Amino acid sequence: MANAVSAVSGALPAGASAEHARHCALVRVTHWINTVSFVALVISGIAILLAHPRLYWGETGSLGGPSLLDLPLPFVFAGQSGWGRALHFQSAWACVLNGCIYVVSGAFSGHFRGRMAESGYNAAQRATYLAVIFLLFPLIVWTGLAMSPAVVSVVPEIVTIFGGQQTARTLHFFAANVAVLFFFVHLILVWRAGFLSHVRAMITGQMRTERA
Repeated sequence: MANAVSAVSGALPAGASAEHARHCALVRVTHWINTVSFVALVISGIAILLAHPRLYWGETGSLGGPSLLDLPLPFVFAGQSGWGRALHFQSAWACVLNGCIYVVSGAFSGHFRGRMAESGYNAAQRATYLAVIFLLFPLIVWTGLAMSPAVVSVVPEIVTIFGGQQTARTLHFFAANVAVLFFFVHLILVWRAGFLSHVRAMITGQMRTERA
């Protein structure tokens, strides 16, 4: 009888489960493209860093000159980071184009207003999420472009605002580390909230809920 009443009223009986829409197709596709691109950027970025694990400030920097920071890493791939630079470049553009699609779609669909408020994240989590999207990632992209001779030759202001390519490289390094930290914190939060159910929701778009 209780089950019949629940079926008529729309309520879930105890122990029952139901699915509701959580992520649209575009959010899911851009999420996984961004994940693959981000992992490729981290791997290739490490290869590039190991070719010269020293940071400088200003326009130039070399082994014979003073450095801002000597990282405790060996010169493993000195002169052999071509594959890392190629992968980094390709992954960066994939991430940028994918991110632009996500941001434009989110702005028109109201994803950043209504959907985030309904996501269950608290105010601090939502603020951090938005800061990463609209502040941290643009800084990473900007400093990355500032290290490109082709881009700088056309738009020199993109690097002069930082005071030189080595300054841009140093800022790029620290911003990228913040992004990696955010990535791991994100994984921890997803794990605590129910890793399998959230991954499933990001694949199928449906989130399963149960009534005790």
